Amino acid sequence: MQTTNGLEIAVIGMAGRFPGAENIEQYWRNIAAGIESVRPLREDELAAAGVSQEKLANPDYVNSGAFLEDIEYFDAGLFGYAAKEAQLMDPQHRLFLETAWQALEHAGCAPEQFDGQIGVFAGASGSSYLVETVVNNAAALGHVSLQDLMYENTHDLLASRVSYKLNLHGPSVVVGTACSTSLVLLHYACQALLAGDCDVALAGGARVSVPQKSVYAYAEGGILSRDGHCRSFDAKATGTISSNGVGVVVLKRLEDALRDGDTVHAIIKGTAVNNDGAQKVGFTAPSVIGQAEVVRKALAAAEVEAESISYVEAHGTATHLGDPIELAGLTKAYRHSTQKRGFCAIGSVKANIGHADTAAGVAGVIKVVQMLKHAVLPPSGHCAPP
Repeated sequence: MQTTNGLEIAVIGMAGRFPGAENIEQYWRNIAAGIESVRPLREDELAAAGVSQEKLANPDYVNSGAFLEDIEYFDAGLFGYAAKEAQLMDPQHRLFLETAWQALEHAGCAPEQFDGQIGVFAGASGSSYLVETVVNNAAALGHVSLQDLMYENTHDLLASRVSYKLNLHGPSVVVGTACSTSLVLLHYACQALLAGDCDVALAGGARVSVPQKSVYAYAEGGILSRDGHCRSFDAKATGTISSNGVGVVVLKRLEDALRDGDTVHAIIKGTAVNNDGAQKVGFTAPSVIGQAEVVRKALAAAEVEAESISYVEAHGTATHLGDPIELAGLTKAYRHSTQKRGFCAIGSVKANIGHADTAAGVAGVIKVVQMLKHAVLPPSGHCAPP
């Protein structure tokens, strides 16, 4: 039986939108059923995206993607925004604000009634919406200042926007570390709770690339998949699929959550962060040594033995470089304390929804929380042979 040491963090709420899923319940149903939410564009979508038949006939172009539906819709009135003001706002900001509100509701935590400070730890990708949509809208540009455009689109203000609109008084922090963003934010949110900087923390990320629906060009040696599928840990893997998503988890010190009668969906026993430094073959490549070290640090922080772990939700980008290094790093870390084999399952939600970049980490966290709640080990798609 696991014991507690007073440093555990409870997950008391969560919310999200991912390809093929408007909420976390639908998201889990898709994962549990092994549904792949990566799909080709329909003819009407191809026409709307201006994709020519000549481009489609080129074997280097791949018609495949993972999309969020209805990203143009936003409950502006709920948050006190005028329609024109909301129209200028990056969908990443809109969806993250809505998802933060939904996550607090899921946690049963009403900010105006909560006797404590609530922090926000958020991250998003750069604003393609500003570049691709807003600056091409001459009518909109004629009535707003450059400053207003930046306020509504810079990811530096993502967390502060949530704190302002929901009247939250804890730390308001934005971190950007590419595809590890929302996991690094989870780490710092846990640290802030343990340090007493806040009493509840929202942690998560958003990634909405505009335009969403388009084909992509395959490049030999690149990260994107040749066949339009993300085959994490599969022998036939040729790369990942660019995806979109937004997810937020609500965290609280475990002892406080138990005292307050909160629903505890899962417990975070330990987290760790590091960097590979120069111990890798290239700037965008991972390192076996660095990954092994951070896994060992996380196990030590959690005070658990490696052989007690029954599942690892991996990064799993389905690249020839990344997946073997990730497995080698995990193996090296686990061999530090055990020689047992075949005791730990591994998977990646990228096989279901593709790579959501800044929201990829929280997508995996929400998946694992649901696995624990339902006591189900879902299938890993496109993984035969491994």
